[in-house]
Amino acid sequence: WLPKAHVEAPIAGSMVLAAVLLKLGGYGIIRMTPTNISTTLIYPTIAMATWGIIMTGLTCLRKTDLKALIAYSSVGHMGLVASATLIQTPWSTSGAVILMVAHGLTSSMLFCLANMLYERTSTRMLIAMRGMQKAMPLMTSYWLIASLTNLALPPTINLIGEIQIMTTLFNWSPLTIMMTATGAAITAIYSLQMFMTSQQGHLTKDSKEVYPAQTRELLIMILHALPILLLTLDSELIN
Repeated sequence: WLPKAHVEAPIAGSMVLAAVLLKLGGYGIIRMTPTNISTTLIYPTIAMATWGIIMTGLTCLRKTDLKALIAYSSVGHMGLVASATLIQTPWSTSGAVILMVAHGLTSSMLFCLANMLYERTSTRMLIAMRGMQKAMPLMTSYWLIASLTNLALPPTINLIGEIQIMTTLFNWSPLTIMMTATGAAITAIYSLQMFMTSQQGHLTKDSKEVYPAQTRELLIMILHALPILLLTLDSELIN
């Protein structure tokens, strides 16, 4: 139901759901999961969470709806958080919190960028948004920042959270590296594909009269990009 809720909700609802409500769920898992949780519950749950990372990534590769693509990407990242919170070690909990904060900023930024394109093109289809770099060159820089943080490019805060979670999962069970590494590779592929498809290429006939970014839109982007930059420079700010 979560991708459906993301896609059908207005832009404010999508941003709040991705940035706040999903993080409340992660916080609830951290606080409510007992330290002596049964392994009969941990094994199938972590297996489903890590498998979900791959399945949502493969779904993103074939999505043509931009908002649905971002929604499934959000679900995949939260699979990492869910698997880390169940292990209940200081390293995994720290990685889960870092990734939740980083994902909240990145996913909210992507939803806002997608809505800006929807307001100008009246469609969410990726193929109809190509060439936006020529019409909105300044917004392309924010698309690049959001896409690179979504794929956890070094040395972004997203990478720090994912590395901590992957290390914890590997120490818990070496087999998990197959799932998490594959999921990370797929995330990089669809993030770059999303950026290239929407920003590169020739403008469509319906997109030639796209108006440039407004001041309020640029301010929203700055309020997303600035915390990402500050947290990348000093991740201890989260603590």
